[in-house]
Amino acid sequence: MAPRILLARHGQTAWSLSGKHTGRTDVPLLEEGRRGAKLLGERLAKDPWAGLPGVEVRTSPLLRASESCDLAGFGARADPWDTLMEWDYGDYEGMTPAEIQAVRPGWLIWRDGVPGGESVADVAARADEVVRWARAAEHDVLVFAHGHILRTLAARWLGLDASFGARIRLDPTSLSVLGWAYGEPALERWNDTGHLDA
Repeated sequence: MAPRILLARHGQTAWSLSGKHTGRTDVPLLEEGRRGAKLLGERLAKDPWAGLPGVEVRTSPLLRASESCDLAGFGARADPWDTLMEWDYGDYEGMTPAEIQAVRPGWLIWRDGVPGGESVADVAARADEVVRWARAAEHDVLVFAHGHILRTLAARWLGLDASFGARIRLDPTSLSVLGWAYGEPALERWNDTGHLDA
């Protein structure tokens, strides 16, 4: 079978809870985020995942992602990869969408990028690098990263423009799978947070 990418978004932080754009600021997990990462790990240890033997694991080096990876039980198997870092929000770092709209009405990150940070094309290029790596793998791969980069990754896996990421919400500590259907790239599972209901 062709390899798939399993996507784990990091656990809840104070900034993600309040809706602040958290790019390169190293915000730690809240206790809720730590609990969610442990629950995700427990879920992946059970069938049908069975601990994902043989899976190659990579994580964003930012604390909220790498700590989620550790708490889920994959830290010892994970390699940090700068390509998985969150969108560089530049001048909009730490701002909520409402605060950004107040200074730039009509702004949409998926179309406009950010001043002093990354363009949509910049983030799409990083996502394409992850897609190439995953498709060349011998087994499924697992990545721990962030909302906007993972949404961009899903769009690019499907062969769509990065702006498709605007249409696929992704919650903290969610599990998603980019796989295949009839030989074509497909969303096999998306924004699954069932483990948080435990």
